[in-house]
Amino acid sequence: MASTNRQGSREPERKFAMAKLRHIALSVADLDQARKFFEDAFDMEMVGKAGAGVYMSDGTINIALLARHGRPLGYEGEEPFYGIDHFGIWVDDIDAACAKVEAAGATHVLGNKSDDPNTFYEVKYRDPQGQLFDLTANGWNGAVKDVVPARETEPAE
Repeated sequence: MASTNRQGSREPERKFAMAKLRHIALSVADLDQARKFFEDAFDMEMVGKAGAGVYMSDGTINIALLARHGRPLGYEGEEPFYGIDHFGIWVDDIDAACAKVEAAGATHVLGNKSDDPNTFYEVKYRDPQGQLFDLTANGWNGAVKDVVPARETEPAE
């Protein structure tokens, strides 16, 4: 049996659970500035400390902001480092989200919103440290916006 995706294409039914992306690590030059940007621009919360940084979360994905002086773990030599190109944030209100990230210090790079719910678009920004990210209210193929946690855990007493 097949299902229909957002663009109307038929997709085969999966017989196994797919892996779920729930963690991204970003190398940052200024940890405090990066943490504040993620709090102010995306309403993420700091949920823990990493060895050389902090963990931020929106309740579904964990983003590690790591201050390792531009030398990610395992990086050796002078060759270019290839890592995360950009990340995307799925928002409810694109106008409000654009205003919010700009107020938090992001700079518009390219892309415009579309009011057509059947049109794919991304509005690209750079955060104050130069990390590229997308905003969209229409999502991405294969992605689900709202995830219901399996169950909430009670804090230990």
